[in-house]
Amino acid sequence: MSASASRAASTPHEIVERALGLSRADGAVVIAEEQSSANLRWAANALTTNGVTRGRRVTVIATVNGTEGTAAGVFARTGVTAADLEPLVRAAEEAARQSPAAEDAQPLVVGEPVSEDFTRAPAETSSEVFDGFAPALGETFARARAEGRELFGFASHEVVSTYLGTSTGLRLRHDQPTGHVEVNAKSPDRTRSAYVSVPTDDFTDVDPAALDAELATRLRWAERRVELPAGRYEALLPPTSVADLVTYLYWNADARDAHEGRTVFSRPGGGTRVGERLAALPLTLSSDPLAAGVAAAPFVVAHSSTDTFVSAPSVFDNGLPLGRTEWIGDGVLRALLTTRYTAELTGLPTAPMTDNLLLEAGGAGSLSDLVASTGRGLLISTLWYIREVDPKTLLLTGLTRDGVYLVEGGEVVGAVNNFRFNESPVDILARAAEAGRAERCRSREWGDYFPRTSMPALRIPDFNMSSVSPGV
Repeated sequence: MSASASRAASTPHEIVERALGLSRADGAVVIAEEQSSANLRWAANALTTNGVTRGRRVTVIATVNGTEGTAAGVFARTGVTAADLEPLVRAAEEAARQSPAAEDAQPLVVGEPVSEDFTRAPAETSSEVFDGFAPALGETFARARAEGRELFGFASHEVVSTYLGTSTGLRLRHDQPTGHVEVNAKSPDRTRSAYVSVPTDDFTDVDPAALDAELATRLRWAERRVELPAGRYEALLPPTSVADLVTYLYWNADARDAHEGRTVFSRPGGGTRVGERLAALPLTLSSDPLAAGVAAAPFVVAHSSTDTFVSAPSVFDNGLPLGRTEWIGDGVLRALLTTRYTAELTGLPTAPMTDNLLLEAGGAGSLSDLVASTGRGLLISTLWYIREVDPKTLLLTGLTRDGVYLVEGGEVVGAVNNFRFNESPVDILARAAEAGRAERCRSREWGDYFPRTSMPALRIPDFNMSSVSPGV
């Protein structure tokens, strides 16, 4: 390639076109992602660092037909220029030739309309996204300092523009903004701690003073300390903690695993539990790429079919359109995660993973309303370090952190010690006795991986605190 050609094919859509043009495989998928991010960090009521980054990642998927079926090879690289494309394409093709036929092979997707903005420049963020937020944060530092508490935290904003092209003619594009603020407040002696985190698309809806006021309230609650033993307690889970648990449920709702008897969604004797009632409350768990506030890519973007952390979509499904999927409807399990291949295998509809999750139960109240109607229980502000114990029941263990509060007579009367918990999110939904209104939130444990969630607060009558934890 000449130097002039290398310079010319440098925008994301040109990278896609050039890579597809270089392909000698039977089929090809090219995903070009342009990423920009900006961040602020602070400690002890003072900004410490800030930064802006830019990056590009290109993934090439080559498919090669053979006598035994179709094989796929995947190769990805960051910081790609046009000069890097041919080696990248050849590496993907060689990987395909060296691979056995793919079990999940399907014809590449066809017939989707070209995105109108496919040839436009990628969206970007910059430090300007904090123009309104940063001055308000400075005022919040001054107030916190005057009132004797220390604030630590992080604000991040990222925009990723994804360009997806295939040898079958797909040309799709999606811009995804993702932002959040997390703030930890500590008493001067560091014996009391509170934490809040909120998601945002552009920081115009984030009020640092309101976050600080909530943290100040929680630190005041913790001025009285109550020691409680392990046991089962009525628990109030805020939307963020509900997201911690329900997101993990979603990631493990794989139809094939359930069909083969390996998960909590397997029916005894064979098949899946689709059609069974999971909750007494009229809970509806869904994904919708067009949902307000948590909008996500409206088509499948799959870099690999072998991701073991989540139920990965198939690389052959790249570009498959996504609509609203109801996973649980009115308390009944309606669908499980499938690719086109596993849908055929299990007899269930095709339902690929979408990058958002919404839980609704028809409730209208807030977390404060649930507190006000509680005789005695625990308000659990955040969960963390969540790990799986038993896939057959989806039993999870984890810890509480930065504030477990005792509620008596409809009021918070103090903070209690932290606990280790053992619970299954499937059981949590089954036992939930009351739900508030759904609101946009960010899981503390999984927010970096799955940031677009909307959840209600839940009342759980007998949450299992299996042991006391010494953490703050």
